[in-house]
Amino acid sequence: MNAPVKPAKAERGQSSAKLRPTPSQLALAQAIRDGDARVTQATATVPASRYTDPSHFEAEKRALFDRLAQVLVPSALLPEPGMAVPHDATGRPLLITRDKSGKAHVFLNVCQHRGTRLVEGEEVQCASRLVCPYHAWTYQLDGRLLGLPRPETFPDLDKDDYHLKELPSCEAGGLIWFSPQRDADFALARTLGEDFSAFAMDQSFLFRRKTHEVRGNWKLIMDAFLESYHVTRLHADTIGPFFKDGITAGDNIGPHMRSAVGRLEEMDGIDLSDMEAMRRVVTFAYQLLPATIIVPSPDYVNVMVLMPRAHNLTLVEDFMLIPEAPATDKARDHWERSWALLDGGVFASEDFRAAELGQQGLESGAVEQITLGTLEGGIARFDETVQEFLRDAG
Repeated sequence: MNAPVKPAKAERGQSSAKLRPTPSQLALAQAIRDGDARVTQATATVPASRYTDPSHFEAEKRALFDRLAQVLVPSALLPEPGMAVPHDATGRPLLITRDKSGKAHVFLNVCQHRGTRLVEGEEVQCASRLVCPYHAWTYQLDGRLLGLPRPETFPDLDKDDYHLKELPSCEAGGLIWFSPQRDADFALARTLGEDFSAFAMDQSFLFRRKTHEVRGNWKLIMDAFLESYHVTRLHADTIGPFFKDGITAGDNIGPHMRSAVGRLEEMDGIDLSDMEAMRRVVTFAYQLLPATIIVPSPDYVNVMVLMPRAHNLTLVEDFMLIPEAPATDKARDHWERSWALLDGGVFASEDFRAAELGQQGLESGAVEQITLGTLEGGIARFDETVQEFLRDAG
């Protein structure tokens, strides 16, 4: 959970129009205020093997990560037309581009001539075209083969047969999604995009990004954002004090989970239909299947994309989105302190470290199943959702 850091005046959006929550966001906030929040009424258990068994992890990869539409990066990573960035952390050699018309694409980062990696490095690049380093076959940012040296030596080549291999993708609410499946359905991505547009994520500036290597199962990281039991304890020296007396409400958007923690004692007199006012007293968190976490603070948003590499190793790319580029040193310092608090403190030193310690303990075999109290019901619901996809995959 993110702490309600006081907004910096220089960073507020310039539009005079108020942002409004979606009807479902408003319903969650009202449920908290009216005492109608959903509470799990019984304890539950999850087998420890679901975090420690390599074969179970491989089944999850096939059922979830090889099949489902999933978040790749925020739109703000490629803010302007004529940009491209290689992306390898999912285990696939991907290339994300924004063409000259502003449309985002996700390609395999592979030249269609001899299979050479097309774009090297890991950072965002500004380019009007993509040139293979081996034989200089040249592509437009929309994937079309533009030209090649000595075309007369390929007398039968039809350039239309040699465009880059594009994966299905969707841009909605400030996020770029992709799918490894050709028949991908992005309807839920667009529905969620309405929520994220309500946080102005589609107008945000990317302030920082960092990839963490966490030696723990990917679900142990997701679990930290599916329950409120740990917040005032694990985060006692960071954000815990902001969530004393927090009341939680949650719901589902398809297989995706949305939760909200409200500071009930501060909600009286708040106009919950004003998103800026609501965000001061209610902290939302989104757990998107298979493995993305989105947490909006009062004046910025963290997007964490989890990319499992093994049953006990997960890469987490953390992005911090702010309303606009810092205009002053004071504003930049404000955001640097917020970034240090969340990415370096709360996430890396507390949540991710707890996942690593949990992995160590579960690997010992001392615990056959984890036990979940009534404040941890989100973990049980997420586990059941994963099991449903495993059953459907056969």
